[in-house]
Amino acid sequence: MSFSPFPLMPMAKLIRNIIKTLSFFFFLLAATAPSLSSATSATDTFVFGGCSQQKFSPASAYESNLNSLLTSLVNSATYSSYNNFTIMGSSSTDTARGLFQCRGDLSMPDCATCVVRAVSQVGPLCPFTCGGALQLAGCYIKYDNISFLGQEDKTVVLKKCGPSEGYNTDGISRRDAVLTELVNGGGYFRAGGSGDVQGMGQCVGDLTVSECQDCLGTAIGRLKNDCGTAVFGDMFLAKCYARYSTDGAQHYAKSHSYKTNYGGERTFAIIIGLLAAVVLLIIFLLFLRGVCSRGGK
Repeated sequence: MSFSPFPLMPMAKLIRNIIKTLSFFFFLLAATAPSLSSATSATDTFVFGGCSQQKFSPASAYESNLNSLLTSLVNSATYSSYNNFTIMGSSSTDTARGLFQCRGDLSMPDCATCVVRAVSQVGPLCPFTCGGALQLAGCYIKYDNISFLGQEDKTVVLKKCGPSEGYNTDGISRRDAVLTELVNGGGYFRAGGSGDVQGMGQCVGDLTVSECQDCLGTAIGRLKNDCGTAVFGDMFLAKCYARYSTDGAQHYAKSHSYKTNYGGERTFAIIIGLLAAVVLLIIFLLFLRGVCSRGGK
């Protein structure tokens, strides 16, 4: 007498079920693959970071207030793309001020993830410094015990220009059209494109509308003048930034782009692993069926 752990089914029916299972996973793979790069923005790509010279002592009142501030930033990023906080201390030097801002096209989950990553990185970057700032591709955080909230600051923090594509009248015209669109656009986050040129600009949310316009105008003007015929350009001022890129700018796509395939490759590997597991399971079931069939004879 033999014991079967599950009812045996005809071979043809088993094969049909196998085909259906594999079809589902291949459909999942096909449906996911085209969207991998767009669904996995490189929000955690490092852009720049900086620290103040003033230090605080471990276990000091400022350290406690700073930890409370960073916790508030992380919590707030789950429901808002921008916020600022002030954690009052017994003295002005113990008061922690800070803000975070996510890129305007990020979803709330991506925003929260980016801010968590930024907060986790700024500590090792700026150990025991009273002030720190970190710009990732998807978000920005800054804190200090010196007041900076609500103050326009057009200091150039980072400028990067790609290689020149030579004097290409059409290319320069498209680039200038995109940058003009950013200048004329409204809101704190602006994005646009013309042909193979894409552009993006954003102000920190503690600026007024007029201050934002002034800051972006300065950043974009600097991009035109400083980057000339470059295939990509980044101009980060203290309270705003403007960027543009050309599709053919491979260097920009690898080290400065707003998207990456890293997360897509990881997801792809997970799906392949699931497919392999299903195939192994099917082989095992076929083997077990054969054993049970022989035992029943």
